[in-house]
Parts: sequence; C-alpha cells; structure tokens
Amino acid sequence: MTDRKQISIFGSTGSIGVNTVDVLLRSGGEKRFNVKVLSGGNNVKLLAQQAIKLRAGLVVTAFPNRLEELKSYIKGSGIQALAGEEALIEAACIHCDWTMSSIVGAAGIKVGLKSLEHGGLLALANKETMVCAGDLAKKLAKKHQSKIVPVDSEHSAIFQCLRGENIEEVESITLTASGGPFRNLPIDELKKVSPDEAANHPNWSMGKKISIDSASMFNKGLEVVEAHHLFSLSGDMIDVLIHPESIVHALVNFYDGSTIAQMGIPDMRSAIGFALNYPDRSFLDIKRMDLLELSALTFEKVDFNRWPSLRLAYTVIDLGGSAGVVYNAVKEEALEAYINKEIGFLDMYSCVETVIEYLECKNHFTNKNKSIDEIFENDKMARTLSQKYLKDKSL
Repeated sequence: MTDRKQISIFGSTGSIGVNTVDVLLRSGGEKRFNVKVLSGGNNVKLLAQQAIKLRAGLVVTAFPNRLEELKSYIKGSGIQALAGEEALIEAACIHCDWTMSSIVGAAGIKVGLKSLEHGGLLALANKETMVCAGDLAKKLAKKHQSKIVPVDSEHSAIFQCLRGENIEEVESITLTASGGPFRNLPIDELKKVSPDEAANHPNWSMGKKISIDSASMFNKGLEVVEAHHLFSLSGDMIDVLIHPESIVHALVNFYDGSTIAQMGIPDMRSAIGFALNYPDRSFLDIKRMDLLELSALTFEKVDFNRWPSLRLAYTVIDLGGSAGVVYNAVKEEALEAYINKEIGFLDMYSCVETVIEYLECKNHFTNKNKSIDEIFENDKMARTLSQKYLKDKSL
C-alpha cells in the first residue's frame, strides 16, 4: 500500500469537495488513496464521516468553536483534528501527490498558494486563486515544479481541448454559461428576485453562494478572468455564449478555422476525475452522454445589460493589477448583503461597479500585486469600501 496516491482535499464538505470524496470512494477509496488531510467548515459531522470512510490522517475545521464537536465524532478513530486558519495553512504544507483546492471564496487563496509551494498537482476549483493571485500562483508552480489542473467544468474543458495543441495557434476560446434561472426573466423584474430564487440553478447542484453567483453571472465573470490567467490569453480572445443545456462546456477555436469542443452531461465528477487521474484517463462510474436523448443544443449571445458582471470582468482584465482582487472582494461582500436581504439582486452589480470606478479614478490599479500580503491588503481595502457603499450608497 506504499504506492497509494497521497491526497488532500480542502473544502471537502462543499459541493466540489463532496463530489471529490465520492470520486475517491468510487475509485478505490483507502485501498488506492492515502488521504492526508480533509478540511471543512461548519458541517463537522459530514467532515468526520468523510474522514472515517477514507481513513484520513488529519481533519481541519475552519471554525475553532466546532473543534470539540468534530473531535467527538472521530473519537477512537486515531484521526487527528485541528481548527482555524493557521491549522489550514499548516495542513497545506503537507506534501501530497494531489491536492484539491475547493474552499469557496478568498479564504481558499492562501491554501492553494501554500500547496503549490510544496509540489505535486493542485486540482484547482477555487476560482479566486487565479483571479486574485494568478501571476503569483504560476510563479510558484514554476519554481516548485508543481502542476495546476483546473477543475471548473469550463476550464477543465479548455485544458482538455488544448492537450497536444500549440497555444500560439489558438485564435480564441469560448466558455459557455447556462444562463441560470433568470435567463428569460424581464430585466426590470430582476430587482425583485429573492436569494432563494437565485439559488435555484436549473442544471447544476451547487452550494447557495455559488448558485447565486451563477444566477448573477459573477461566477462566469470570475471564470473569464481565471481563463485569462490560466491560459495567458487577452480578454479579446475569450468569448462567452449562453448554452442552456450545459452539454458543451467550452470550445477552443484555432487559426485554421477548426474548433475543438469538450462535451459531457452536467456532472462535476467528470472534471474532478480527469484531474485526479491526470495525465491518464481512468474509468469513472458516472452517467454517459447520449446524443440521441438530446433534442437540441442551443446557443445565445450574452446580454451585457442583463449581466453587467460579465462586462465588468473584461474591464478587470484590461485594468490588471489588483482589479481581480477588488472585483472578487466586493462581489463577496455584496453577495453576503444580498443573502441577508439587505440589498436587492441588481444592487450587487452597482456595488462592484462603483468601487471599481472609484479606484480606477485614483489610478489604484497601476500597482501590481507582488506578494500574498499585498493581495490581502487590497482585499481588505476593497471590502472596507464596499461596506461603506452598502451602508451609505456612495463613496
């Protein structure tokens, strides 16, 4: 059993993490994988159950006040339990062959960067790592001979389409978006939609925050910026199309007029399994796509008036510097306010746009993020500005 692949999963109780655990269990479980670390948040009962099934060496909850409860669930198992941000960072320093980074939001950035410093493959589901610290992440990967394999379905699709291809021959890439639950809702009615309605995604089963991000297209905006960093493409080389069926996840368009598309049913376990077995492909026990069952594949142009978040994403790429950090931080603050019913759905857009325009007028984005400390200084500043705007409706 000494040749078992060493695994860590950060964010194992979230949507991506739960699917990752499922893939591991379906692919041999503890017989094939030596799970070093599992981390989660408040759902410590699920975290403990996952750890026991996979015989993990260490479990970490992000919340110190849940540590004793976590320990009670794993009592007698021999599994070590820790809590808090410092414990998460220490766990990310444990070398593994394969690490899943799926902590939602900016909280996952430090874990992803620290993992890259210790080698192995980073299966990246945390968009914010590349959006806020893309240049730094790539530098760390190169320095420590780590490998970044994206797990977002769209970026995994691009990654797969580019295998064996020359990136210099790529004319453009196309990310697809389902359009979410409000694709056909009149724009003037968007101001009335509730957080529960926004969290009801038609195709994907995801957590509440990610689902609302998808409904507002902030999720797709993050993906546009992430693609810019992952594949070193300018904004004008990245397109987005609305594709309600979520079957074609992305396309790569080449200079000779050829297009390669990656297709599959909406199931995150496919992208997770690809990253887990990379550079090989192994059998995955998931439903296969049946083209005869598909009545049609439809595509629509993106309406930037309906989804200003996408328009802002291209602005972020053009601005550079800390624009990605600001975009994400303000979005997170606005999302939290929307979930708490302090603001309306459309107010999330105005909050992000106002803060970005305010900082652009001050030439803030000419400064480059060179370290993790600078990234989080900008993150804190952006959150302070967004909180002021949310309270006073002005800056």
